[in-house]
Amino acid sequence: MATLPFALVGGIWLLFGLGHNLSVAGIVGFIALAGVAAEFGVIMLLYLKQAWRARTDQDQTSEADLLEAIREGAVLRVRPKAMTVAVILAGLLPILWGAGTGSEIMQRIAAPMVGGMISAPLLSMFVIPAAYYLMYRPRRQLDVQV
Repeated sequence: MATLPFALVGGIWLLFGLGHNLSVAGIVGFIALAGVAAEFGVIMLLYLKQAWRARTDQDQTSEADLLEAIREGAVLRVRPKAMTVAVILAGLLPILWGAGTGSEIMQRIAAPMVGGMISAPLLSMFVIPAAYYLMYRPRRQLDVQV
């Protein structure tokens, strides 16, 4: 769910950058964008968790092991995420640039998706691994002498 705000920001920027007002068609575009953005986050967390679980089977784990597991899990998602974004953009850009009957409505549906597909994958590739690191890093004990 952490990727949703990043996707929505990109969708809002492009929607208003093109001069479209928020309408029912725009909301439909945001609903479709939310589904794809949630999928990005869930799958990224799944890959990070699998990579970390493979490393925690060992007796000793360190902060370096966590960083390596995060790198390994995130790198495995780069190509599938890039392919997903490329296919969505390839399908929606002709709709966004199209002219003709019904194109005004279709542009308002496509604009949030295109904007979100530009912002969400980039930010989820950086923010989710960083948040995962902050949640699972080894806690250091403070030496307090009384």
